[in-house]
Amino acid sequence: MQSRWFAHHGFSVLAVDLPGHGRSDSPLLPTVEAQSDWIVALLDAAGVQEAALVGHSMGSLIALEAAARFPERVRQVALIGTAVPMPVSEALLTAAREARPKAEGMVNVWSHGSRGAIGGNTVPGMWMMGASLRLAERAAPGVLHNDLNACNAYTRGMDAAAAAQCPALLVVGSRDMMTSPRGAPKLAASMKNARVAAIEGSGHALMAEYPDAVLDALRDFLTTA
Repeated sequence: MQSRWFAHHGFSVLAVDLPGHGRSDSPLLPTVEAQSDWIVALLDAAGVQEAALVGHSMGSLIALEAAARFPERVRQVALIGTAVPMPVSEALLTAAREARPKAEGMVNVWSHGSRGAIGGNTVPGMWMMGASLRLAERAAPGVLHNDLNACNAYTRGMDAAAAAQCPALLVVGSRDMMTSPRGAPKLAASMKNARVAAIEGSGHALMAEYPDAVLDALRDFLTTA
């Protein structure tokens, strides 16, 4: 919904699948750094000199790394459901590698607050936890473990935050059990020009649980900076 709003209100929007994800059949990239390089290669291929990057969860780390390493290409950066560092428990990593359905269930439960568990999406009839689980099941083998491992192994997040020069927005959910919001103030303080937008009651799946609140935060940031 957020992508569609910007696309219909004067923005050029690229909402893409990372390599090995969704409809992209390229090989998986194993690190956040490699995926940030891919983002800039994508901008090159699209003929885009400068862009605002919006990333969720692992995507927030990719956007942060790109902002630090390619300051001339990143105008603004919005980090949704972010935490630096972004450690992943050994139990979840093991499940993602050896028992994928178990890992998908763990992530699904931890990604939703009470609203996601009982309903309440602004789209009538939307079953958030069921939809999230179906999306996870459609992923190619190895994707979940690759992404969790990339998040767990990314250790230069605070250095990247200090190096980033562009305005930044951190959108965090108060009930997020995947990427705790407790570190958001420290992360924002380490950046040159950053602020935090907290969404009360939301878990990690912010764009589905509170789509309008996420859109309001992004719209305010991207249209007024």
